[in-house]
Amino acid sequence: MFQLIYLEYNATALIDKDVADAMLPYIYENYGNPSSGHKLGIAVKKAVEQARASIAELLKCTNNEIFFTSGGSESNNTVIKGVAHTYRHKGDHIKCQFFRI
Repeated sequence: MFQLIYLEYNATALIDKDVADAMLPYIYENYGNPSSGHKLGIAVKKAVEQARASIAELLKCTNNEIFFTSGGSESNNTVIKGVAHTYRHKGDHIKCQFFRI
């Protein structure tokens, strides 16, 4: 008998049970758009801001340093643009260096 070992976490990953449990109300009941001005959207926006505050506290940073993105590509792009903006005074190119560990 073989035990499955899943190694393709590039596109998806198992969700921690506590995370899934915390998300259930927002999947089935409070699924409003947090950018909307109606009651359901406002409630969801409040929950998103509470999540942002919890993560910021855990990481010991401020709430405005926490960004939620739709996935890995958007996250990577946000970081690359942020680094490029921060170091724009050094020129228009990003130099990549790879280190061996």
